[in-house]
Amino acid sequence: MFLFLRIGIVGVFMVAGLLVGQSYGELFLGAMGGLLMGALALLMEVFIRRLPLGTILGGLIGLALGLLFGRLLLVPIDGLMSPWLYRPVAFLLLGLLGWGGLMVGLKRGQNLTVPKLFRLFRGETEEENLKILDTSVIIDGRVADICEAGFLEGTFVLPQFILQELQHIADSPDPLRRARGRRGLDVLHRMQRMTQIEVRIVEEDFPRLKEVDSKLMALAKALGAKIVTNDYNLNKVAELHGIQVLNIHELASVLKPVVLPGESLKVFVLKEGKEANQGVAYLEDGTMVVVEGGRRLIGKTVEVTVTSVLQTTAGRMIFTKTKESEEREEARASK
Repeated sequence: MFLFLRIGIVGVFMVAGLLVGQSYGELFLGAMGGLLMGALALLMEVFIRRLPLGTILGGLIGLALGLLFGRLLLVPIDGLMSPWLYRPVAFLLLGLLGWGGLMVGLKRGQNLTVPKLFRLFRGETEEENLKILDTSVIIDGRVADICEAGFLEGTFVLPQFILQELQHIADSPDPLRRARGRRGLDVLHRMQRMTQIEVRIVEEDFPRLKEVDSKLMALAKALGAKIVTNDYNLNKVAELHGIQVLNIHELASVLKPVVLPGESLKVFVLKEGKEANQGVAYLEDGTMVVVEGGRRLIGKTVEVTVTSVLQTTAGRMIFTKTKESEEREEARASK
């Protein structure tokens, strides 16, 4: 279908070239010129199809404004020049201003969307500090606690495609996925009841984009918004596209209490460690605490002394010794 349509477009250009060439007595040159213009039109169609809608709109607006400004500049000099001088000057001026307006429009229109145009025509200003919620951060739930504590405020944007993904997870036959989805819906209801923030559901979608992460980044660019997520890969890709990201995991890592060697902690030894005679405990924030000589203390709350802190890609690990082990080492050292 599209092939026949393209052949028809080239045929129309060739017929138009023939008609123009006939008026000048050059049928062959007219047909070749029409064929060339048809080929250029097809190349332009392929090029324009790859451009975002905002870029195309920006280019058209810039071209129109450049030509209009050129026409206004030509009005005062219309009657002051002879026709043989006025025509090349007008052609040169309109060409330069039209090209310049097109280039500026293409550049400025990268973040232009149809909703932005409607808001502009209605006289509405662009909202600032918008934050888009990702599925992972909704299911995690800590974002609601952060908002309730007053550390995040403003308008949170919930795209319809994220809500649909969340509903799909909540309807999953897998009990674990179903529980995660329902937890996410409960978190959204909780956030909607908060007075210091606004949760706004938007219908804007990007049908050409299949992946949810790609749609999120496109929406963030369109709205000039930040993405709130827990997804490490989405975080890195969004940063490469120049999109600001608020990562709850990074915030939790920054807020972990600083523990220095020599400090005392009270921990509950939960299980045995990998090495002989080791026990493992966890702090409230999930940090693993390795207790030397703690294997026999499993199931008990003991006071330990920090010996070293190790930062790994998976998180932070704290190595400790029990008070008894420390006293035995001191006794051996004194002998």
